[in-house]
Amino acid sequence: MRRWTPSFVPLKQLEQPIERYLESRRDYQSVKGKTLIPTLRRQFNEGYSAERYASLLKLLEERCGTRVEYRVAETPVFLPLPLLEQMAKAGIELTQTLLGNAAYLSAANAAIPAGYAVAGSTSHPHFLTADFALVRDPAGELVPRLVEIQAFPSVYGYQDVLSSAYRDAFELPEGLGSFLAGLDEAGYWELMARTVLGSHDPENVVLTELDPLNQKTLPDFMVTARRLGIAFVDIRSLEAVGNKLHYRDAAGKLIPIHRIYNRAIADELIARQVRLPFDLTHPWDVEWAGHPNWYFLISKFSIPWLSQPPGKHPVVPPAVFVDDFLEGSGRAQLEAAGVILPTHSGRETVYGELLLKPLFSFAGKGIEFDPTQAQLEAIPSEKRKDYLLQQRMRFEHTIETPHGLTQAEIRILYLWPDDGNLTPALSLVRLGRGKMMGVDHNKNQEWVGASAAFFPRN
Repeated sequence: MRRWTPSFVPLKQLEQPIERYLESRRDYQSVKGKTLIPTLRRQFNEGYSAERYASLLKLLEERCGTRVEYRVAETPVFLPLPLLEQMAKAGIELTQTLLGNAAYLSAANAAIPAGYAVAGSTSHPHFLTADFALVRDPAGELVPRLVEIQAFPSVYGYQDVLSSAYRDAFELPEGLGSFLAGLDEAGYWELMARTVLGSHDPENVVLTELDPLNQKTLPDFMVTARRLGIAFVDIRSLEAVGNKLHYRDAAGKLIPIHRIYNRAIADELIARQVRLPFDLTHPWDVEWAGHPNWYFLISKFSIPWLSQPPGKHPVVPPAVFVDDFLEGSGRAQLEAAGVILPTHSGRETVYGELLLKPLFSFAGKGIEFDPTQAQLEAIPSEKRKDYLLQQRMRFEHTIETPHGLTQAEIRILYLWPDDGNLTPALSLVRLGRGKMMGVDHNKNQEWVGASAAFFPRN
């Protein structure tokens, strides 16, 4: 296996390479250059080898206990901590704005599809993810812009494993951090346990998903189950006895469930017309870690609310609901916010500065670039409220790779236990050179895919 170049040796001695880097605070304080933290980027690229990448994939499979089916990027990203903290703070502010807006919560509740308004909603979500693009502001600085915010769990277990695998496979300096809010690995998993388990015995807490053994997120389920001592099961296998829900353990014993770590996405249940063996709307004697209602209450539905007064936030791009664009003041609102729209609006009109997004979808499904007037008008009038038009953001390509500059989407992962505060805990990164970060837009490419972020610690 080829070793790193001498410029990055000794690898385990933090002080020398990081102090050399910090001598020029411009790299750390400013993000006006073409690449993020160019010194660390150059050192990583010079030391990269296919053997180390193969080692990364092997470590992931060993530590997850199963093969990772989606593409893992050849590289992590190196970000200034202030930039990550700016994103983390923005996500908290946006969430606080939504939770403090009674009119918004009422409208979001009314948008929950029939049959999916689950009883026993919690006062706050236990999980939150906020996705950010990096764009250039007029001064040339890299600044974050919100892509999406969702009160639903992400791959909290797998992402920790991915970060540690990058660290070990590429022998990254110990002075590079990955956890946020001052957490270390032990603190991260303690917070995760408080959030998922609450006050319950792990035997009575279960992770539920639709057909979990055939989901690409299986590695996350396996890591989480092992670290927290809980079972993961198909949500269709739950059994109701009286007012309690149960699952069967490996020996077939019926175990009462006190708390559900919910990973079953409502969109998939709806799209596949899944009939559960229990009524979701019934007031079962069970707690939810990640109550299903929050999937709808904090979602893309919130973006038009957050992009306009009184909840307007500078990281949120202008957005309106399709029905308001076609039949109300939405077009004028976008133009007032600086979005350039065609002066005519015939059926052939193309809105190149807008994205058309379904409100309740996952993994980028249903997003349309350059929507036309005809496409908008083809949406049935009663469904137009379920779509939004959002200003298209041009991601800045900031990650230097052997295949050219690559763009990054950064997701902040938050945890909010019953007895705690909304806490940014870790970040997740997706690299791509296509229109979007998803696999379908980055086929047959290298140095793209799932990644992790590291920052120099002071």
